[in-house]
Amino acid sequence: MTTVMDGHIVLDDQGVARVAGSDTRVIDVVLDYRAYALTPEQIHQEHPHISLAQIHAAFAYYYDHQSELDAEIERRFREVEEMRRQAPPSPLTERLRHLGKRP
Repeated sequence: MTTVMDGHIVLDDQGVARVAGSDTRVIDVVLDYRAYALTPEQIHQEHPHISLAQIHAAFAYYYDHQSELDAEIERRFREVEEMRRQAPPSPLTERLRHLGKRP
């Protein structure tokens, strides 16, 4: 692993930015902020194994590499949407549709 930000952020063997000493990816910290509007303090409450300094370093790394990480987030979103479109309806969805509860 390569340290990229004062020992707080490392790049793993695949080049993925992670919070040092954890399996948490920088992109996951950013998604907590973007998807749930969590503050750094709230992210720390959800992930107590990550220090506030590491969380702020994750944001600093994100802002330094924003276009690259935003493109990855968008790619993953499109991939999930495509898998969702291709997946057959779940049994629960079918039952609800049969009961007129879902379109």
